[in-house]
Amino acid sequence: MPAAVQAVFDSYPSALRKKLLALRQLILDTAAQTQGVGPLEECLKWGEPAYVTRSKSGSTVRIDRKKNQDRYAIYFNCNTTLVDTFRSLFPHSFHFEGNRALVFDMKDALPGEELGFCIAMALTYHQGKTAKRSAA
Repeated sequence: MPAAVQAVFDSYPSALRKKLLALRQLILDTAAQTQGVGPLEECLKWGEPAYVTRSKSGSTVRIDRKKNQDRYAIYFNCNTTLVDTFRSLFPHSFHFEGNRALVFDMKDALPGEELGFCIAMALTYHQGKTAKRSAA
């Protein structure tokens, strides 16, 4: 983990850090298990841990705490259809924030299977667009 990203994780309260590190691990594991994604670049975007596909296969995924709340979130590019798709596929699995985030309460367990599917969709978002253009 790059030092700048580690510093952000270190700044979180212990319980929140544990949740966000688990979310980070799910992102890394999903990338490793998803065909065509390849390695991720872990960096900061807007001061938040971000995960970028080096292969350009997908859209950037960011994670962070919700300001002044006992919640945290995974953020997706709001110019994509990702969160709308997640909302239609899993209407009861997540708390949605507009067209940009899935929000989690500290007390809740992550819906790992559904969330892994969503992360894989984000990390392969551009592959789907390329396949659609090729089929046209």
